Amino acid sequence: MNKFGTLFIVILFSFSVLAIENPKGGARSLAMSNAFISITDIWGTFHNQAGIAELQNISVSVYYTSKFNLKELSQISGTAVLPTKSGNFGFCFSQFGTGQFKETKLGLAFSKQLGEKIFTGIQIDYLSSLFPENSRARGVPTFEGGLIYKINEKWRLGAHIFNPLHVKFKSFSGEEKMPFIIRAGSSFNISETFLFSAEIEKVTELKVLIKSGAEFFVAENFVLRFGVSGEPFAYTSGIGYTFGKITTDIAFHYHGNLGLTPAISIQFNLK
Repeated sequence: MNKFGTLFIVILFSFSVLAIENPKGGARSLAMSNAFISITDIWGTFHNQAGIAELQNISVSVYYTSKFNLKELSQISGTAVLPTKSGNFGFCFSQFGTGQFKETKLGLAFSKQLGEKIFTGIQIDYLSSLFPENSRARGVPTFEGGLIYKINEKWRLGAHIFNPLHVKFKSFSGEEKMPFIIRAGSSFNISETFLFSAEIEKVTELKVLIKSGAEFFVAENFVLRFGVSGEPFAYTSGIGYTFGKITTDIAFHYHGNLGLTPAISIQFNLK
């Protein structure tokens, strides 16, 4: 199939499905097949808001990916975390698509540690879509939240829900419900240099998706990552490097029929 045929199919898929999807962000998480529900990271604003509760520095990160190397299916996202004595605040933004087809998400999160082992977080979202058939973007507010339980210093459990009220979304084809999404999983530090994570994700009316990922610290500031998910099966990989207060992550997602999706994110620790 040529590139134009692939683009046509993917855009049709986007119009029918992605307009009600909750986007994910961060090259580190993508490299681990987004099995990220129990991991502390600035991109917890896109995965599990409890994941930003332990962050101690003011941080900002930006992310870019182009699905199947098509600029028409590009996504640019950003997130920021502000730690305070009362808890940590997070902000996230994402835009998928270009021109007359765009999907946007804005989110404001708050997370807090409860005791020694429990971390919680909640986020208010506003998601909108712009289609060629519409004169303006149409959006809907919703919320999401989750928790992380630290069994010990090496083993963590995580759970997250998105849109539990099943709010309705006005699309070009009429009114439909946003999906209700449940994610649950675990991560385990097998050693100081090896982290393994696994997760299950259930989206309304779709099959359960099983995901797993791993990262290996091959040097003090350099890490390799791998992941697999399915069905349908997809494979991911990536690297990360930290230099001073800047961390750069690169990831690749491989789809058997549509090809490779590259991604990059850059994080700045400001304080």
